[in-house]
Amino acid sequence: MLARQWRDLMEEGPVKTEIDTRLDTLRAAHRALDQRIGQLALEGTRDEVELQRLKKQKLALKDRIAHLESDRIPDIIA
Repeated sequence: MLARQWRDLMEEGPVKTEIDTRLDTLRAAHRALDQRIGQLALEGTRDEVELQRLKKQKLALKDRIAHLESDRIPDIIA
């Protein structure tokens, strides 16, 4: 019975967890901010406040992504 369940699980492939879904969303937002920052830089915008605000948001997203990725790795008790 257990072997059958294992085989069925392997055939379905990896199950996407809530954390994986959230990571995908955060990564997409991070990429969008990166593109917007690049676009503003190419345009030579004078709105430094807006540029700094976007960079700060991008950094916050990066921190959240790193935190969620670390949550995916189980703690190993030695």
